[in-house]
Amino acid sequence: MNVIITLLIILIVFMLLVIFLIAPGKYQKSMVAPLEYKNYAHRGLHNKSKTIPENSMAAFRKAVEHGYGIELDIQFTKDKKIVVFHDDTLNRVCGIDNRLDFYTYKELKQFTLCNTNEHIPLFTDVLKLVNGKVPLIVELKNGPKNSLLCEKAYEILKNYQGDFCVESFQPLIVAWFKKNAPEILRGQLSAGPDEFKKQLTKFQAYAISRVLTNFVARPHFIAYHKKKNAWLVKLSEFLGAIPAVWTIRKNDDSAYYEKTNKMVIFEYYFPEVNYKK
Repeated sequence: MNVIITLLIILIVFMLLVIFLIAPGKYQKSMVAPLEYKNYAHRGLHNKSKTIPENSMAAFRKAVEHGYGIELDIQFTKDKKIVVFHDDTLNRVCGIDNRLDFYTYKELKQFTLCNTNEHIPLFTDVLKLVNGKVPLIVELKNGPKNSLLCEKAYEILKNYQGDFCVESFQPLIVAWFKKNAPEILRGQLSAGPDEFKKQLTKFQAYAISRVLTNFVARPHFIAYHKKKNAWLVKLSEFLGAIPAVWTIRKNDDSAYYEKTNKMVIFEYYFPEVNYKK
């Protein structure tokens, strides 16, 4: 009997510890209402042919025209301008073998996106274009000046007259908003551990993939890759984390993902703008 009681105590303590680690932050309904049950164009409404490049003014203009929410990525240039660009390097999108943050914004303007006439846009220019017409999911990219990026992005966003939330793969970025801007809906980006194997140790990759870092930032939502099968992630959602998913494509079961998530990030097809049934 004593052994059974001891095991039960150990199990209870273990579950309480798990709950402490993965519990989401509390939020008011008014924070999420303008953002939920919507489809968000991944890096704008770009296309496979790349005639409309990702994270371009053309892609954002197209998303606004169709009424879609927009997911976009922000990071610093060398001279600490905030631009909208996904990769750390310019290779894939601009054909330049170097890091983005090795260049000033003025220098970056000489490069084009995917051999089009589009250029890397300033975050402020994208906000002027969107102008509150559609909601935004703003991903802050991990880099050497995370706190400064958070600070400067917040200075811009708090004066923006539109609906938005922030997210990041880096828990410390999400934690910055918990401490300094608790009124903003914040999310933890995540995926299976294989997604992080090139950047993180196995332990770090597992911790983020299982949202065991939630205690650091207490995110309001978890934006998880569509292969969401970790029970700890589902438990966090049960505890109140808003479910979001990336990146859904035409051949995926979009109806299922819309049914099981409150924010859906998509690309390469044209879903309904709002999907609440």
